[in-house]
Amino acid sequence: MFMEPNAPHHRPHFHAYYQNDVAIYAIDSIEIIAGSFQIRQQRLVEAWAEIHQEELLSD
Repeated sequence: MFMEPNAPHHRPHFHAYYQNDVAIYAIDSIEIIAGSFQIRQQRLVEAWAEIHQEELLSD
């Protein structure tokens, strides 16, 4: 998890990478706050984040 106080996305978040694409997800709402993925990769990351949300928040 990254916390960047002066960044545009200054919420607890994580970065997800797939090939040349990057998406930044808010941990609390599991929504993309920057970047983008194709829908298939987006669903995969969102499902993973739901399963691991407590771990991400405690990090």
